[in-house]
Amino acid sequence: MVGMKSSHAYAAALTALLAFSVLPASAQEIEHHKNEKVKPPAPAPTVTQEMLTNAGSDAKQFLHTNLNYEQTRFYPGKQINASNVSKLRPAWIFQMDVRESLETSPIIVGNVMYVTTSFDHVYALNAKTGEEHWHYKHKMGPITTYCCGPNNRGVAVLGDKVYFATLDAKLVALDAKTGSLVWETEIADPELGYSETMAPTAVNGKILIGTNGGEYGIRGFFRAYDANNGKLVWNFDTIPENSVGVWETKDATGHDMHRDIAAEKAQLAKTGDPYKTLGGGVWQNAAVDLKLNRIYFVVGNPSPDLDGAPRPGDNLYTDSLVALDLNTGNYICHFQYIPHDVWDLDSVSPPILIDVKDKDGKTVPGVVHAGKTGYVYVNKRDDCSMIRFSEPMVAQENFWTLPTPEGARMLPGANGGVEWSPMAVNQRLNLAYAVNLHQPMTYQVQSSPYPDGKLWLGGAFKVIPGEEQFGNVSAVNYNTGKIKWKVTTPQPMMGGVLATAGDLVFTGEADGWFRAYNADSGKILWSFQAGAGVNAPPSAYAIDGKEYIVVGAGGNTQIDFKRGNNIIAFTLD
Repeated sequence: MVGMKSSHAYAAALTALLAFSVLPASAQEIEHHKNEKVKPPAPAPTVTQEMLTNAGSDAKQFLHTNLNYEQTRFYPGKQINASNVSKLRPAWIFQMDVRESLETSPIIVGNVMYVTTSFDHVYALNAKTGEEHWHYKHKMGPITTYCCGPNNRGVAVLGDKVYFATLDAKLVALDAKTGSLVWETEIADPELGYSETMAPTAVNGKILIGTNGGEYGIRGFFRAYDANNGKLVWNFDTIPENSVGVWETKDATGHDMHRDIAAEKAQLAKTGDPYKTLGGGVWQNAAVDLKLNRIYFVVGNPSPDLDGAPRPGDNLYTDSLVALDLNTGNYICHFQYIPHDVWDLDSVSPPILIDVKDKDGKTVPGVVHAGKTGYVYVNKRDDCSMIRFSEPMVAQENFWTLPTPEGARMLPGANGGVEWSPMAVNQRLNLAYAVNLHQPMTYQVQSSPYPDGKLWLGGAFKVIPGEEQFGNVSAVNYNTGKIKWKVTTPQPMMGGVLATAGDLVFTGEADGWFRAYNADSGKILWSFQAGAGVNAPPSAYAIDGKEYIVVGAGGNTQIDFKRGNNIIAFTLD
């Protein structure tokens, strides 16, 4: 799961691939646009596959949720740098209609910026002035069942369309210039516990999307849809029919997980494989390796979250890195970080593709992932095997004590470590930058049968009154696993990081501070008080030779940070 789920409603279980439907723009939707004041179309250029492929070297635009297919979040512009960032000031502020949890990554195409809100509004803005081009409001279905707040993490762009996913489990394509509805596809049935908060990924005529709902007894999946018409291209079930695995007793770092393998095997003989209700949602974008024609993503928690009794085995592929063939969705390899997870410390932060040093010092294609455990994991790209894990970025106490009926204390708590927050990397410095939470919790188990469409946590995890909570920004050398620097923050960190070629690291805090750090030392070089929690990943772009940094300040439902509704762009004096 991604964070504090006990305050939200949930539902359960899809046992077979659902039929999809593709809907044209409705009469109601057309009338909605007719009644709005007519505005000139947004001057968005057509987004080609070549543009998306080369996005990592494009300082003018920000074309992917995490900047490029490799998800490095390393902006190549140097105009704003460590020597002048103290002069950064707001260029414009746009206030959106929805004042609620804000986790969008602004996408910039030419001079047009696309941002999303909670409850699935999409805006197209003038990236130079902040003026609105158009505003699309998704007509929500009668049922939504979602975790951790009504978030939306942004759009994907390809050709002349903008794509986003919705809380009621739809995939939607809009006209990039006008915001009018082109098509809408049902991904899954929200009444069964499915929802969408992640941003899609556009590649080679496909739109890639996973699903939320690991707390509801769903069977998770990752899919590709046709970008032109919304039809399903391929489906991969994140829970295989044989989910048992190898009965692993230790986690990826060698810690004993105190499993009762004999009891699990007896349960398996009695009730069979639990794959139909085992969870396994996907919270964040897949990284794309176009040379290998592969995608890499991480899979979330098993269901029920805290009660392992009804789900014997390793619970594949929960808490795992998974690689698939981009064209077919066929399985290639996986690596499970936490088998049979009963702490909700699932894999949720996006994986990053960079070259790394293997155990012999040889440079190899790697995958870097930050865990709720507080580790940065480094895996090989060819077979998904792990090369190393970092020093822990957060305290680890009573690791892995089992949940009890009375409640057992353990660190990290269920939010992490690193939550859904994307990391950034600076390959010149061999550093990965992550934001972390220190949030002690008690884990309480309470067995209950599969509830057929309701929340199925199998207990509760609770913040401990009186215990200090805080966060940190950490820089980890991914070739050694050593922490280069760490800056403690007064509140838990959630949102994401942007690194730049100007030797800067940008990230925001729950108390409204948005800061720039020296990439090599961690020294704070600039700060701005945004008035609401800065819990969204920053983006960067350039127009008419002037660079901008942009971020959303709207707070966060998941750990109840101060709400707002602002998109703020900054530039130099």
